[in-house]
Amino acid sequence: MRFDLDQLGAWSDLPFFADTLPAIEAHLDDKAFLPPQDQVFAALARTPPHKVRVVILGQDPYPTPGHAHGFSFSADANTKPLPRSLSNIFKEMRDDIGDAPRHADLRFWADQGVLLLNTVLTVPAGTPQGRKALGWQALTAQILMRLADGPRAYLLWGKPAQAAASQVDPMTNLKIETAHPSPLSARRGFFGARPFSRTNAWLHAQGQPVINWTDPEAQ
Repeated sequence: MRFDLDQLGAWSDLPFFADTLPAIEAHLDDKAFLPPQDQVFAALARTPPHKVRVVILGQDPYPTPGHAHGFSFSADANTKPLPRSLSNIFKEMRDDIGDAPRHADLRFWADQGVLLLNTVLTVPAGTPQGRKALGWQALTAQILMRLADGPRAYLLWGKPAQAAASQVDPMTNLKIETAHPSPLSARRGFFGARPFSRTNAWLHAQGQPVINWTDPEAQ
C-alpha cells in the first residue's frame, strides 16, 4: 500500500516520508488499521506549519471503528456516545471555560491553528497502542523540530506525548503537561489542569487571537 502524500503541502519535505514511511507502508500492507488510509495525515493536511499556534499531542488514534478520522481526540460529528477521552476533555472544558462543543468533530480547532496530533498515527481496531513499534514517533519528532521556529502552546496529554516533546523549550513556549484524558488516568492530573483558559491567556499575552474552543458555527 502507499499513502497519498499530495495533501501534505509544506510538511511533505520532512525526511520521515522518504526515510521511514516506506517500511511502515510495507508493514501495514494488507492489514486493517484505523483511521481509514486516506485520513491518516488529515491533521497535517488541514493545518500547515505556518498556521500552527497550538499543538495538542496525544497517544494514538481511537481504536473503536468509526471514531478516528485523523485528528487526535476528534471524531465525526455524528459519533454517539462520545469517545470516553473526548467526554472527559469536554468535562474539563466546561469546568475551565464554562462550555464545550455540542459534537465530537474538533476540526474547527484545526482551522484556527490547533494541530491535533498523535505520537502514533495508526492503530488496529480494538488494540490501543497496537502500532506503537512501527516508527511513527520519528514523524512526531520531525514535526516538533519544524515547529521550533517560534513560540507555540503545547498541550501534552499523557506520558508518550510528554516524552515526544521533551525538547520543547518551556521558556519560549507554553508547555502544559498533564495526564491523558482517558478514563484510566484523567483523575490523575488532567481534571483541574485548565488547559483551555491557560492557552488562551498565553495567546492573548503573545498578541494572538484566542482559540474558540466551543462553537464551530462562530468560525
